[in-house]
Amino acid sequence: MEYDYICSSRAELTGRIGAVINNTVEQLSAISAGARKITPASCGPLPSVEAVREILDLVKTVIFPEFIDRYHGTRAMEDARLSVSTERLFRSLSKEIGHSLFQKNPDCGSSVAAEQGLELALKLVERLPEIKRLIYTDVQAIYDNDPATEDFGEIILSYPVVHAMIHYRFAHELLKIGVPVLPRIITELAHSDTGIDINPGATIGEYFAIDHGTGVVIGETCIIGDHVTLYQGVTLGARNFTLNGEGHPVNVPRHPILEDHVTVYANATILGRITVGHDTIVGGNVWLTESVPPKSRVVQKNAEFKVR
Repeated sequence: MEYDYICSSRAELTGRIGAVINNTVEQLSAISAGARKITPASCGPLPSVEAVREILDLVKTVIFPEFIDRYHGTRAMEDARLSVSTERLFRSLSKEIGHSLFQKNPDCGSSVAAEQGLELALKLVERLPEIKRLIYTDVQAIYDNDPATEDFGEIILSYPVVHAMIHYRFAHELLKIGVPVLPRIITELAHSDTGIDINPGATIGEYFAIDHGTGVVIGETCIIGDHVTLYQGVTLGARNFTLNGEGHPVNVPRHPILEDHVTVYANATILGRITVGHDTIVGGNVWLTESVPPKSRVVQKNAEFKVR
């Protein structure tokens, strides 16, 4: 093997290392200065992904203390532990919300952002009982749709859809009260962990179930009713985008509406602002771009085969 250079001494190698690193840093910095699209870090810290993970662990402990917190004692002691977890969640969440608000609008000042973070975190804490209620309807829906399990604990502790829906429902409430940045971080963490991609802007009703889950995509402006079930590989996406004068996509309703009691089987793709009527079944591998009336059954053409 031939080398472009031969170091005659350790001193020469040390000098080259320093020169290469300094030159690389200068180039990296120049690219950052020219392409930066976020507020400089010097204006304040960005939200911490690691802190968000810890917050979500606390959310799970608060929602499912019977399953996540293995302590079992008197009701008073269990409530005391729940109170501590909720307080920790509030404090950590308020800090990260403050970072998000300050990065979005540094002109407001860090102290104002921190105070707003406290207010918004308090609003979220007030919504925790409703988030818990909704999550339990999802667990019930999964239980009702899956003959492979007879145990809520198994579903809560091991099913990826529960993980994804906790992230989604928590992120959705944050988005509703005006928190920037954090909701997308939260749902993308679930996407990475489970393969289930739910935009925090989607609206999803009660008793929502996803069986298996891998490859499911639910777009930002989707509206999903109650008692809806999706199977793996389902896409609820946009058919096309509306562009502004500068050619940038405009955020307008562009994803499907699924009414109550709709079931969508594996690898179906439903695109555009169309409505799938209540009590409809969409079969596997269907490509759907037109609205469907209630109580329909949508299937692909029968497979054709020939004997070789």
